[in-house]
Amino acid sequence: MKAVFAIPGDIETRTGGFIYERALLMALREAGHDVEHLQLPAGFPDPTAAEMAEAVAALAALPADAPLILDGLVYGAIATEGLAQVRAPIVAMIHHPLALETGLPPQRAALLHRREADNLALAAEVVVPSPHTAAILRERYAVPAEKISIALPGFGAPDPLRTPDQPPLILAVGILVPRKGHDMLLDALARLGDLDWQAWIVGARYDPATAEALEAQSVALGLASRVRFTGSLGEAALRDGFRRASVFALATRYEGYGMVFSEALLHGLPIVTCASGAVPDTVPPEAGILVPTDDTEAFAAALRSLLTDDARRSAMAKAATAAGQALPSWADTAAAMAGALSRSLG
Repeated sequence: MKAVFAIPGDIETRTGGFIYERALLMALREAGHDVEHLQLPAGFPDPTAAEMAEAVAALAALPADAPLILDGLVYGAIATEGLAQVRAPIVAMIHHPLALETGLPPQRAALLHRREADNLALAAEVVVPSPHTAAILRERYAVPAEKISIALPGFGAPDPLRTPDQPPLILAVGILVPRKGHDMLLDALARLGDLDWQAWIVGARYDPATAEALEAQSVALGLASRVRFTGSLGEAALRDGFRRASVFALATRYEGYGMVFSEALLHGLPIVTCASGAVPDTVPPEAGILVPTDDTEAFAAALRSLLTDDARRSAMAKAATAAGQALPSWADTAAAMAGALSRSLG
């Protein structure tokens, strides 16, 4: 099947959405589908007028006989009147609605919600990475259930190699934006000063103001010698971090799936996180401790439990390993997308 996969900016960007889409593109090609990668301007979801015009022109020029998979950063932000010019059948790839990003001004969130709802009405099919996102689109965006396909992220084989650091390493992976909750993690770590631990916060400085605030917070809490902001890490360096860690901790405020949690399962790591968005669907209860969003005391207590109770940590690590072995493959993800592409053609 011929198709076009339109993605904004650098496809090698190391965030969950880009990792998902790059792997899905490769898996579709490996399954025999002729899928062209169309790079759109990098400014989405906040494009300049010139970037918006460039994206509309590129999409409108596509032929009508091959489906278009359109990345959600573009889909939720592109002008509806521009999207209406697209002749190709559209498959919207929605990781999570843009309006649900933490910290948006209410007016901006309302605008994004209206635009994404209007744009979703133009989609022939909608593909999401989790049952949670499917439910959100049905309930809040009036997308008919029959239009939605769930394509869970795929993963490789579990990594059995463990080289845990001493003191125990607490690993957090997520770009430096308010939604990832690194500020709450730091507040929780400040309550564990009596214990021996170290922490890495791995993620690109996506929002410079948030990054600077987190670094200042770490210093103010007296954590600078124990918490390392690594920036974005390459695949090998990140794998090394997972192998060295004893606990994975991310105080996220919302996830449309949360691929990094499944990565933690592949490495047999017990997880501490928040019961937000799709996280309860992604993290098995026997492999993780989920606390209410923004409950710093509960988050600190969960970390303390895993750092001080070797038996509990070991049992949860064993459960994480079992869950990692049951994760789907990228071939499964590609098959779900291929079904949506076929249906988009009528």
